[in-house]
Amino acid sequence: MFTGIIQAVGRVGHIEPRGGDSRLTVEAGALDLRDAALGDSIAVNGVCLTAVGYDGARFAADVSGESLSRTTLGALGAGSPVNLELALQPTTRLGGHLVSGHVDGVGEIVERCADARSVRFVIRAPDRLARYIAEKGSICVDGISLTVNGVDGAQFDINIVPHTLEATTLHTARVGQKVNLEVDVIARYLERLLLGDAAAQAAGGAITRELLERHGFGPNAS
Repeated sequence: MFTGIIQAVGRVGHIEPRGGDSRLTVEAGALDLRDAALGDSIAVNGVCLTAVGYDGARFAADVSGESLSRTTLGALGAGSPVNLELALQPTTRLGGHLVSGHVDGVGEIVERCADARSVRFVIRAPDRLARYIAEKGSICVDGISLTVNGVDGAQFDINIVPHTLEATTLHTARVGQKVNLEVDVIARYLERLLLGDAAAQAAGGAITRELLERHGFGPNAS
Protein backbone atom coordinates (compact mmCIF):
# COMPACT_ATOMS: atom_id res chain seq x y z
CA MET A 1 0.00 0.00 0.00
CA PHE A 2 0.98 3.61 -0.63
CA THR A 3 -0.21 7.08 0.36
CA GLY A 4 -0.05 8.89 -2.99
CA ILE A 5 2.48 11.37 -1.55
CA ILE A 6 5.31 11.38 -4.09
CA GLN A 7 8.74 11.00 -2.52
CA ALA A 8 10.89 11.69 -5.58
CA VAL A 9 10.83 12.09 -9.34
CA GLY A 10 13.07 9.58 -11.08
CA ARG A 11 13.83 8.82 -14.70
CA VAL A 12 13.56 5.71 -16.79
CA GLY A 13 17.00 4.26 -17.50
CA HIS A 14 15.85 1.70 -20.05
CA ILE A 15 13.09 -0.78 -20.79
CA GLU A 16 14.16 -4.22 -21.93
CA PRO A 17 11.54 -6.40 -23.65
CA ARG A 18 11.55 -9.93 -22.23
CA GLY A 19 9.32 -12.43 -23.98
CA GLY A 20 6.04 -10.54 -23.83
CA ASP A 21 6.75 -8.45 -20.75
CA SER A 22 9.56 -6.03 -19.82
CA ARG A 23 12.33 -5.31 -17.34
CA LEU A 24 12.24 -1.64 -16.31
CA THR A 25 15.29 0.13 -14.87
CA VAL A 26 14.69 3.42 -13.06
CA GLU A 27 17.15 6.11 -11.94
CA ALA A 28 15.70 6.79 -8.50
CA GLY A 29 16.85 10.39 -8.12
CA ALA A 30 16.30 11.59 -4.53
CA LEU A 31 14.43 8.44 -3.49
CA ASP A 32 16.23 6.90 -0.51
CA LEU A 33 16.99 3.28 -1.39
CA ARG A 34 19.38 2.59 1.49
CA ASP A 35 16.85 0.44 3.34
CA ALA A 36 15.28 -1.05 0.23
CA ALA A 37 15.47 -4.81 -0.28
CA LEU A 38 14.76 -7.27 -3.04
CA GLY A 39 11.04 -7.88 -3.28
CA ASP A 40 10.05 -4.47 -1.92
CA SER A 41 7.18 -2.64 -3.58
CA ILE A 42 7.83 0.68 -5.30
CA ALA A 43 5.13 2.71 -7.03
CA VAL A 44 6.20 4.04 -10.44
CA ASN A 45 3.68 6.55 -11.81
CA GLY A 46 1.15 4.89 -9.53
CA VAL A 47 1.90 1.32 -10.61
CA CYS A 48 2.99 -1.01 -7.82
CA LEU A 49 6.12 -2.85 -9.00
CA THR A 50 8.34 -5.38 -7.24
CA ALA A 51 12.02 -4.46 -7.13
CA VAL A 52 14.17 -7.29 -8.48
CA GLY A 53 17.53 -5.55 -8.36
CA TYR A 54 19.40 -2.50 -7.07
CA ASP A 55 22.51 -0.76 -8.33
CA GLY A 56 23.35 2.32 -6.29
CA ALA A 57 20.62 4.85 -6.96
CA ARG A 58 18.91 2.63 -9.54
CA PHE A 59 16.43 -0.19 -9.23
CA ALA A 60 15.00 -2.72 -11.65
CA ALA A 61 11.49 -4.19 -11.77
CA ASP A 62 9.67 -6.59 -14.04
CA VAL A 63 6.50 -5.25 -15.68
CA SER A 64 3.94 -7.89 -16.65
CA GLY A 65 2.00 -7.89 -19.90
CA GLU A 66 -1.11 -7.04 -17.89
CA SER A 67 0.52 -3.92 -16.43
CA LEU A 68 1.86 -2.89 -19.84
CA SER A 69 -1.62 -3.15 -21.35
CA ARG A 70 -3.51 -1.44 -18.50
CA THR A 71 -1.14 1.47 -17.73
CA THR A 72 1.09 4.04 -19.41
CA LEU A 73 4.33 2.23 -18.52
CA GLY A 74 4.59 0.65 -21.96
CA ALA A 75 4.74 4.09 -23.56
CA LEU A 76 7.69 5.30 -21.47
CA GLY A 77 11.12 5.70 -23.01
CA ALA A 78 14.63 6.28 -21.73
CA GLY A 79 14.75 9.55 -19.80
CA SER A 80 11.00 9.73 -19.13
CA PRO A 81 10.31 11.29 -15.70
CA VAL A 82 8.33 9.12 -13.28
CA ASN A 83 6.76 9.67 -9.86
CA LEU A 84 8.19 7.36 -7.19
CA GLU A 85 6.98 6.25 -3.77
CA LEU A 86 8.15 3.46 -1.48
CA ALA A 87 5.49 1.31 0.17
CA LEU A 88 4.16 2.76 3.41
CA GLN A 89 5.17 1.43 6.82
CA PRO A 90 3.08 1.25 10.03
CA THR A 91 4.70 4.49 11.21
CA THR A 92 4.15 6.37 7.93
CA ARG A 93 2.03 9.53 8.07
CA LEU A 94 -1.00 8.95 5.85
CA GLY A 95 -0.88 12.35 4.23
CA GLY A 96 -2.81 11.34 1.11
CA HIS A 97 -5.21 8.40 0.99
CA LEU A 98 -4.82 4.63 0.86
CA VAL A 99 -3.49 3.74 -2.59
CA SER A 100 -3.00 0.16 -3.73
CA GLY A 101 -0.85 0.80 -6.80
CA HIS A 102 -3.32 -1.20 -8.91
CA VAL A 103 -4.20 1.07 -11.82
CA ASP A 104 -7.86 0.97 -12.88
CA GLY A 105 -7.45 2.65 -16.24
CA VAL A 106 -5.75 5.31 -18.33
CA GLY A 107 -7.15 8.83 -18.60
CA GLU A 108 -6.24 11.78 -20.80
CA ILE A 109 -5.52 15.40 -19.87
CA VAL A 110 -7.93 17.54 -21.89
CA GLU A 111 -7.28 20.95 -20.35
CA ARG A 112 -4.57 22.72 -18.37
CA CYS A 113 -4.96 26.31 -17.18
CA ALA A 114 -3.73 28.66 -14.48
CA ASP A 115 -5.94 29.09 -11.42
CA ALA A 116 -4.37 31.78 -9.18
CA ARG A 117 -1.06 30.19 -8.06
CA SER A 118 -2.36 26.71 -8.78
CA VAL A 119 -2.85 24.89 -12.05
CA ARG A 120 -6.18 23.29 -12.89
CA PHE A 121 -6.25 20.10 -14.92
CA VAL A 122 -9.31 18.57 -16.55
CA ILE A 123 -8.93 14.83 -17.14
CA ARG A 124 -11.17 12.50 -19.13
CA ALA A 125 -11.49 9.09 -17.51
CA PRO A 126 -12.64 5.92 -19.28
CA ASP A 127 -16.44 5.76 -19.23
CA ARG A 128 -16.40 2.60 -17.10
CA LEU A 129 -14.58 4.47 -14.30
CA ALA A 130 -16.82 7.55 -14.23
CA ARG A 131 -19.21 6.07 -11.64
CA TYR A 132 -16.36 5.74 -9.12
CA ILE A 133 -15.28 9.40 -9.29
CA ALA A 134 -17.09 11.78 -6.94
CA GLU A 135 -16.82 15.49 -6.22
CA LYS A 136 -14.46 16.04 -3.25
CA GLY A 137 -13.55 12.37 -3.33
CA SER A 138 -10.02 11.01 -3.68
CA ILE A 139 -8.33 9.87 -6.87
CA CYS A 140 -4.78 8.84 -7.72
CA VAL A 141 -3.28 10.33 -10.91
CA ASP A 142 0.11 8.93 -11.92
CA GLY A 143 0.61 7.92 -8.31
CA ILE A 144 -0.37 11.31 -6.84
CA SER A 145 -3.14 11.45 -4.24
CA LEU A 146 -5.50 14.25 -5.30
CA THR A 147 -8.93 15.65 -4.44
CA VAL A 148 -11.57 15.78 -7.16
CA ASN A 149 -12.86 19.35 -7.43
CA GLY A 150 -15.74 18.68 -9.77
CA VAL A 151 -17.17 16.03 -12.08
CA ASP A 152 -18.84 16.40 -15.46
CA GLY A 153 -19.75 13.05 -16.94
CA ALA A 154 -16.51 11.12 -17.43
CA GLN A 155 -14.41 14.27 -16.96
CA PHE A 156 -13.15 15.58 -13.64
CA ASP A 157 -10.95 18.49 -12.62
CA ILE A 158 -8.21 18.83 -10.03
CA ASN A 159 -6.25 21.81 -8.71
CA ILE A 160 -2.51 21.35 -8.25
CA VAL A 161 -0.85 23.63 -5.71
CA PRO A 162 2.68 24.93 -6.45
CA HIS A 163 4.47 22.41 -4.21
CA THR A 164 2.78 19.39 -5.79
CA LEU A 165 3.35 20.84 -9.24
CA GLU A 166 7.09 21.16 -8.67
CA ALA A 167 7.55 17.92 -6.70
CA THR A 168 5.89 15.65 -9.28
CA THR A 169 5.82 15.07 -13.02
CA LEU A 170 2.73 17.27 -13.36
CA HIS A 171 4.86 20.38 -13.94
CA THR A 172 5.58 19.08 -17.46
CA ALA A 173 2.17 17.46 -18.05
CA ARG A 174 0.44 18.65 -21.21
CA VAL A 175 -2.92 18.42 -22.95
CA GLY A 176 -3.28 15.07 -24.67
CA GLN A 177 -0.99 13.26 -22.23
CA LYS A 178 -2.15 9.90 -20.90
CA VAL A 179 -2.15 9.34 -17.12
CA ASN A 180 -2.66 6.35 -14.86
CA LEU A 181 -5.83 6.49 -12.75
CA GLU A 182 -6.67 4.61 -9.57
CA VAL A 183 -10.09 5.23 -8.06
CA ASP A 184 -10.82 5.13 -4.34
CA VAL A 185 -10.65 1.50 -3.22
CA ILE A 186 -13.78 1.96 -1.08
CA ALA A 187 -15.85 2.71 -4.20
CA ARG A 188 -14.64 -0.48 -5.88
CA TYR A 189 -15.60 -2.74 -2.99
CA LEU A 190 -18.87 -0.96 -2.28
CA GLU A 191 -20.05 -1.73 -5.79
CA ARG A 192 -19.19 -5.42 -5.44
CA LEU A 193 -20.98 -5.61 -2.09
CA LEU A 194 -24.13 -4.00 -3.46
CA LEU A 195 -24.15 -6.38 -6.42
CA GLY A 196 -24.32 -9.32 -4.03
CA ASP A 197 -24.86 -12.62 -5.81
CA ALA A 198 -24.93 -10.82 -9.18
CA ALA A 199 -21.21 -10.12 -8.79
CA ALA A 200 -20.53 -13.82 -9.47
CA GLN A 201 -22.33 -13.80 -12.82
CA ALA A 202 -20.11 -14.14 -15.87
CA ALA A 203 -21.41 -10.89 -17.34
CA GLY A 204 -20.53 -9.02 -14.16
CA GLY A 205 -23.28 -6.55 -13.38
CA ALA A 206 -23.80 -2.90 -12.73
CA ILE A 207 -25.32 -0.61 -10.14
CA THR A 208 -28.86 0.23 -11.29
CA ARG A 209 -31.74 2.20 -9.74
CA GLU A 210 -33.58 -1.06 -9.12
CA LEU A 211 -30.57 -2.52 -7.32
CA LEU A 212 -30.17 0.58 -5.13
CA GLU A 213 -33.87 0.62 -4.21
CA ARG A 214 -33.69 -3.08 -3.31
CA HIS A 215 -30.93 -2.21 -0.83
CA GLY A 216 -32.84 0.68 0.72
CA PHE A 217 -31.55 3.59 -1.39
CA GLY A 218 -34.19 5.57 -3.24
CA PRO A 219 -37.22 7.86 -2.94
CA ASN A 220 -39.13 5.38 -0.79
CA ALA A 221 -36.24 4.67 1.62
CA SER A 222 -36.94 5.56 5.25
